[in-house]
Amino acid sequence: MRKSFVVTGAGSGIGRATAIKLASMNNNHQIILVGRREGKLFDTLSMIENGIPHVVMPVDVAYLVAFREEMENHDLLDLNICGVFANAGRGGENHFGENDAWSDIIQTNLTGTYNTIQLFLPYLRRSTEEFKNVVITSSCLARFGVPNYSAYCTSKAGLLGLTKSLAVELAHENILVNALCPGWVDTEMAREGIQALADAQGVTYQKALSDQLRMVPQGRMSDPSEIANMVAFLFSNEQQSMTGQGIDINNGSFMG
Repeated sequence: MRKSFVVTGAGSGIGRATAIKLASMNNNHQIILVGRREGKLFDTLSMIENGIPHVVMPVDVAYLVAFREEMENHDLLDLNICGVFANAGRGGENHFGENDAWSDIIQTNLTGTYNTIQLFLPYLRRSTEEFKNVVITSSCLARFGVPNYSAYCTSKAGLLGLTKSLAVELAHENILVNALCPGWVDTEMAREGIQALADAQGVTYQKALSDQLRMVPQGRMSDPSEIANMVAFLFSNEQQSMTGQGIDINNGSFMG
């Protein structure tokens, strides 16, 4: 039976690269593309060339009711959904006060991931595959603190707790739950973060980038395809013993 995979945040960056990778693994793989920006999702769809009728779901994962309603607009019950990549997220600083982004970041990164997994969990349970997978995008910032990123660091650390809890909860159903902890990845969100640092320091983008990469042992950003390849490996079920893990894929930014 054809395998179907859910990818949230599929309109750009890691999500887009992963959707394209999963679709290219096998001509029968179907992708459920989830993201806030419909146009970006269709841009991703145009890059997938396996001819399968994929599903586009423009919705903000932070809003449970809207998310559930969008799912009900599609005929998902007959799909063999055996993998969920809960990747949607937002970054940036937050500062206490009237315009604090704390709630928005927590709601998207942590609650949005929880919503995604819980809404698709019944479909994973219906899958005909022996092993099913959930992969969560956390961050190396779950491992250490960064000034003015309290909401982001907290949300990403919370995702590691969610990973471990769900891994234990779902192990007896052969649903494997793991998290990825990337460092700097060459995405739009990362470039915006570098530019914000440059603006705050009154330096050029290139200077801010160089300063950040000097703190990375390999001195480089990851390519989104590298993260996509790891998701594809986990979804392949070439191993069936890894669950509850935070996998560091960050050029040595954190070595546990």
